[in-house]
Amino acid sequence: MSDLPKNYKPLIGVKETERAIVSIKEFFQLSLSTELNLTRVTAPLFVPAGTGINDDLNGVEKPVSFNVKGMHGQKMEIVQSLAKWKRLKVTELGCKPGFGIYTDMNAIRPDEELDAVHSLYVDQWDWEMCIDEKDRTIFYLFDIVKKIYRAIKRTEFYIFDRYSMFEPVLPEEIKLIYSDDLLAEYPKLSPKERENAAAKKYGAVFIAGIGGKLPDGSIHDGRAPDYDDWISDAGDGHVGLNGDIIVWNETLGRAFELSSMGIRVSPQSLRLQLKERGCEARAELPFQKKLLNGELSYTLGGGIGQSRLCMFLLRKAHIGEVQVSEWPDTVLEACSKAGIPIL
Repeated sequence: MSDLPKNYKPLIGVKETERAIVSIKEFFQLSLSTELNLTRVTAPLFVPAGTGINDDLNGVEKPVSFNVKGMHGQKMEIVQSLAKWKRLKVTELGCKPGFGIYTDMNAIRPDEELDAVHSLYVDQWDWEMCIDEKDRTIFYLFDIVKKIYRAIKRTEFYIFDRYSMFEPVLPEEIKLIYSDDLLAEYPKLSPKERENAAAKKYGAVFIAGIGGKLPDGSIHDGRAPDYDDWISDAGDGHVGLNGDIIVWNETLGRAFELSSMGIRVSPQSLRLQLKERGCEARAELPFQKKLLNGELSYTLGGGIGQSRLCMFLLRKAHIGEVQVSEWPDTVLEACSKAGIPIL
């Protein structure tokens, strides 16, 4: 694996790593829930197929599915994330603007390209909050980003206070950058190279406008058309009401995504985005019908990688050091040679 660092040595052993993972997860979720007024809820591991509830990610990944004998063979899908399920839940609970939910999301993504930061198993804090229609702006979104960043910073100090070898490295503030401005600044670089340049320059960035067309006709990264709002004009000449929280990972020497989030589609933007992606037929699915009929609350939400956060704060070189998954023999051999202990 070419993305593994050279001369790597874990700063703490496997047993202490397991303890630190527990500390990070317990502290961060409390910090996040108090910053954003979120109540913990129980989430599904699978949802019925054909309802439009499962997350389609970039629109091409196929979920793991199975048929249920006790339900006349009904097909179920393992969730890929809970982006749309959470909006249903927030609406069902009648959450007021400024309040919402969070949950432990466990997913299987069989089409994932396996490397140092991607695995078959995905664990996130998925969260969703109700907002007013007037708050569907990039400014409101970035205010929420800053609150999440505060929770991350607070957790960084919490771990440093217990393990002095993990000295804080995150900057005091996170930088907001629009994906089209990033293209203008680095026109000859690929999207991932632009992320590397921005993350190294600022230490922590929120790249806004993921999925919508850039001035050159490309997109910064893929997004499904029926959860994040990436086509709406934010009112200041830029496009996109979503984005990614990305930090500079010195251990790996690269940009490192911790969170993907966004203001969710309105009925109008859903129609536009379904047309943009050429999948208008999805408008007939139960979830999308509810949305188009105005039956769902306006929301903002996202996911924060649990293993990603642990990996970053504990200076790990491979995500397999902080979670248990399955890996090809080539990956296991490369990690063994590099002195990386896979759980």
